Amino acid sequence: MIYPKKINANNSERIIRIAIILSIAIAIILTVINKLTSPRVPWAALANSGIIYIWIVVAYSINKNVNIAGHVTIQTIAISLLTVYIDYKLGFRGWSLSIAIPIIIMVANLTMLILTIVSYKKYLRYAIYQLIILIFSILPAIFITEKIVTEPILGIIATGISIVNLLITLILSSRDLKEAIIRKFHL
Repeated sequence: MIYPKKINANNSERIIRIAIILSIAIAIILTVINKLTSPRVPWAALANSGIIYIWIVVAYSINKNVNIAGHVTIQTIAISLLTVYIDYKLGFRGWSLSIAIPIIIMVANLTMLILTIVSYKKYLRYAIYQLIILIFSILPAIFITEKIVTEPILGIIATGISIVNLLITLILSSRDLKEAIIRKFHL
C-alpha cells in the first residue's frame, strides 16, 4: 500500500488552529445574525454551544486516542436531536431545523475533513462515518422539499458541504479503497 506522506505535527497544529479560528468566526457571525434578525430567541447561543461541544469531544478524543470519527458522528446526531427537543420545548419555531442542524452538520464535516487530513492512514475508515453524516445531512434537503423549513440556504449549504467532503475523502483514499475492494472480492 502506498500512503501519502504523514503531515508533521506543525502542519496538524496549524490546521487545527485554522479550524478553531473558523469556528470562532462562525460563532461571531451567528451571534450578529441572531441579534439583527431575532434577538428574542437565543438560537445563536444554542448553535454556538453545539460548536463548542463538538470541539470538546474532538479534544477529548484526540487526547484519549479513540475513534474520533465515530464520536463526531454520534455527537452530531445527538446534538441535532437535542436542538430539536429544545426548539420543541420553546414552542417550536423551526430554528432547530433551519439553522441549528445545518450548522451542526457543517461543523461535523469540517471536523471530519480535519481528521481526514491529519490521520493519513484512516481515510477509508473515516469515509464510512462521512457517509453516515452525508445521509444525515439529507434531512435538511428533505425539510426544504417538504416545505417544513422556510429558510433553506443553510440546509442547502450543509448538504453541499457534506457531498464535497465525502468526495474529497474518497479521492484521498482511492488507492486504499481499490485495494480493499480487490482484497474483499478477490478480484
